[in-house]
Amino acid sequence: MASKNKFYVVWKGKVPGVYGSWEECKRQISGIKGAQYMGFADKELAEKAYNSSYAAFKGQKKKKEPRLTSEELIRIGEPNLHSIAVDAASSGNPGKMEYQGVDTKTGKRLFKQGPFPEGTNNIGEFLAIVHGLAFLKERRSDRVLYSDSRTAISWVRKKRCNTKLEPNPRNRELFDLVERAEKWLQKNSYTTPIVKWETLAWGEIPADFGRK
Repeated sequence: MASKNKFYVVWKGKVPGVYGSWEECKRQISGIKGAQYMGFADKELAEKAYNSSYAAFKGQKKKKEPRLTSEELIRIGEPNLHSIAVDAASSGNPGKMEYQGVDTKTGKRLFKQGPFPEGTNNIGEFLAIVHGLAFLKERRSDRVLYSDSRTAISWVRKKRCNTKLEPNPRNRELFDLVERAEKWLQKNSYTTPIVKWETLAWGEIPADFGRK
């Protein structure tokens, strides 16, 4: 039977992080004595777990894939289609990373960057939001911006990409973009609402690369 896990957290392995497939996770834990890892059905849960500790999740009974009640679905409502949606994808962590922004209603791609070598999904999500903010401000648009990453939304609000990834010659271009994004946030104001995409209620975000 195929696993329902879509994301895997590696706390102890070759390169700790959140991975989008079992194959990527397996590469990080292969040959590592006492490797610490776990699968999750939801990216938000995986990010929360990674920012916590293995000990906090070890031994817990496997939970069923979360579902929303009818009352919760009514409370959340429908997404605002007068908006853009952004997302990133990384083949490995670090690995080849790219991000994009699309029209939420039509799915039309509005911008795309990458792939960049040795990037992470969180960095891509951060850059995607900042790119989206600049895109909308330049056009004086009153659209909402959706992202499905609480981590990246938090980084944008703090005006800092709080990644643990270390710069090196191969990802220099990517870190140049990060520096430019941070400077843009520091020098520019914006009125665009940044809203968390409710994946459990609405399905995958329209900007998703479909690699899960």
